Amino acid sequence: MTERIATTPFGGGQYTIALFKAQQRMDRLRDSARESAEQGGNLTAKADKWQLLRALTEARADFGLSDRAIAVLEALTSFHPGKELDGTADMIVFPSNAELSIRTRGMAPATLRRHIAALIQAGLLLRRDSPNGKRFVRRDASGGLDEAFGFNLAPLALSAPEIFEKAEAARARSAAVRKVRGEITLHLRDIAKMIAAAHEDGHALRQPALWQDFTLGLQALSGRVLRHAPLEDLNQRRDGLLRLRAEVESAFLAGMSEADLNAVDCAYEEEESRKYNDLDLNMSGNDHHNELHIQNSKTELSYEYLKENSEAADAPDLTNLSLGRSAVPSVNQEADALPNVEQKAEAVPLSDLKRACPQFADYALNGLITWADARAAADLARPMLGISADAWGRAQKAMGLAGAIVTIAYLIERAGEIKSPGGYIRTLTLKADAGKFRLRPMLDSLLNRE
Repeated sequence: MTERIATTPFGGGQYTIALFKAQQRMDRLRDSARESAEQGGNLTAKADKWQLLRALTEARADFGLSDRAIAVLEALTSFHPGKELDGTADMIVFPSNAELSIRTRGMAPATLRRHIAALIQAGLLLRRDSPNGKRFVRRDASGGLDEAFGFNLAPLALSAPEIFEKAEAARARSAAVRKVRGEITLHLRDIAKMIAAAHEDGHALRQPALWQDFTLGLQALSGRVLRHAPLEDLNQRRDGLLRLRAEVESAFLAGMSEADLNAVDCAYEEEESRKYNDLDLNMSGNDHHNELHIQNSKTELSYEYLKENSEAADAPDLTNLSLGRSAVPSVNQEADALPNVEQKAEAVPLSDLKRACPQFADYALNGLITWADARAAADLARPMLGISADAWGRAQKAMGLAGAIVTIAYLIERAGEIKSPGGYIRTLTLKADAGKFRLRPMLDSLLNRE
């Protein structure tokens, strides 16, 4: 007698090829699990039913199930004693319609039948109908289970590897959707604010047609960012916003005058100065409030301070020397000299600076040819090093402009060793004010190192 007789549906239900293939699939997965167990493999037909239901809830879209279908399946598994589901044998649960409706919070019988059909179609459940279509169990003389008719949960346990795999993919897809949705929201906000700023500042009046196109393009890409939108659609929308943002930024910067750009630079320098001044005030307060910060800062500066003193112990005093045109060899002496600036540091050939600090030349946008180029490079690199405008001005006053430029180049070359360039240049400024600043040993230490 074969077990498959009882898999045919009771009453008017038809026996379909899909139902036959589902039975074959269960037998195939069961045989694979048994062979793996005999050979000591990792494939088992066992799973924790609550973890399995949680994973199936995350991957329900891949199985074509609704949340209410998962609720019905949860109710069915609650009739199975024990926490673990073992698919190596049939697991038949036989609740009555009334009890199943109670455990699904009063779900109507027609709704129950619809969701059970969806679970069977998804391959997670099989019917085992009795001759009269009732769900019941026959027991032997000792009270043990002899034969049961109802719903077989073995396909659910056998599908556990597939369910967990699809749940993991669903989590990754959900994370990607959240990331892209956040990017879309940020791009929409930034583009809208840039367009509004262009209209407020009058930039849009110079090219009204262009900015009107930007506004229409933003409107076409605006709207709600749906939580469950397909990832492909979100990526396409994000890419469109990226292209629009690049065009808006280019037009916005092109419409700004030189005075506007200088105003932005001044505002940035003021903010940097305020931030580092506040930092100095905080560091000079109670040690209990800034213990770790003070400890790290003092340790770094003391080490660098002692190292510079050891390198410059026998060097001559350079603070009263000046940098004139004759001191800097160049093809064009007029362009090579720093104009209208009183210098207090030693005369240093630009060629020595370039040899000692090759990375400094990367900040010279038009090439490091003259000292004017060096000054522009130092002005560009200074905020990148975290040096405030106030510290930069004090360094130029104490060291001279040439000394401050060489110091910036030195900090760039040793960026991996000096963790606090702002604090370091303030320490050198104090040394220069005390007449103990030495410029040439700084370059020699770089030229002579391996």
